[in-house]
Amino acid sequence: MVSENASEGTVRDDEPCMPDEELLYDLADLFKVFSDTTRIKILYALFDQPRAVGDIAETIGATQSAVSHQLRILKQARLVRFDRDGRSIIYSLADDHVHTMLAQGMTHICE
Repeated sequence: MVSENASEGTVRDDEPCMPDEELLYDLADLFKVFSDTTRIKILYALFDQPRAVGDIAETIGATQSAVSHQLRILKQARLVRFDRDGRSIIYSLADDHVHTMLAQGMTHICE
């Protein structure tokens, strides 16, 4: 059923509602964070266990400086979180959603 004349570009009643422009912008920004291989490697390094920057750097074969820079971006996107352990900072995935996004993305490209 069409709520108004379809030729005028209106939305049909059975079509999903378009999210607010600001939400779409935020979603696009989130997906941009996933566009860097180093950031993806960091997320996978944190997939199963929390790690310090040095451990992440060693695991993915990058410098600590490069890892720290990318972790800042991942923190801003709320994909990773950190906890202090004495003088060390330990990073982990922010929540189960991040785990799910990585797993679903991998499943999608492997099909």
